[in-house]
Amino acid sequence: MEQTQVYQGQFGEFTITDADRREVLLYRVGLAIMALCFSLGVAAVLWRGPDPTVIEGLDLLYGLFCVALGISLSVIHIYLAILHRALQIAWLIGCGVAVLIRLQTTQPLALTVIEHPISLWGLGFTFVALTGIFFKEAFCFDRFETKLLTPLVPLTILGHLSGWLPIVVQQILLGAWAALFLIFALRKGIQAIPPDIGDKSVFAYLRGQH
Repeated sequence: MEQTQVYQGQFGEFTITDADRREVLLYRVGLAIMALCFSLGVAAVLWRGPDPTVIEGLDLLYGLFCVALGISLSVIHIYLAILHRALQIAWLIGCGVAVLIRLQTTQPLALTVIEHPISLWGLGFTFVALTGIFFKEAFCFDRFETKLLTPLVPLTILGHLSGWLPIVVQQILLGAWAALFLIFALRKGIQAIPPDIGDKSVFAYLRGQH
């Protein structure tokens, strides 16, 4: 019978269960789906421009992106519960605004964002949640791609929202965002599982404090 490995944490010993591993795999699947959806959307827009077929297809990609983001946020391991909850609330706000906008207009969501950047005051919360994941990964694992993505995402969003970034610069930033996101998702796919689970003794200690 295989012996369960015991890890020494900051506040005591702990073991990693099959449920822990499944959560990490689910988190990574969510990241992979997000990276793929985002990269396909960016590639289509940069290659074919504001083609009506492409613009309409972005709604589906964005919907899948939001579902995958919600899944990843449900199983991500973050020591600070208040930060975890804040990212989930940001995701909920962004998705809720997207649904409301889509119900109130017949045009694709992407076209609304292009023509009315002010919509990002609501939709942008989706990317606040995504940035939170990048920040967590940069802080915990010191990854170069997430250290670049953490400022890149808000810069791109705010640049379009304010209108001070030229279109060509926005396109360059979107391309860089998509490429770095793919690198991040690929590297997470081959990373060992235990580091993504973290120190379970810290989680137990924090639960005890509450």
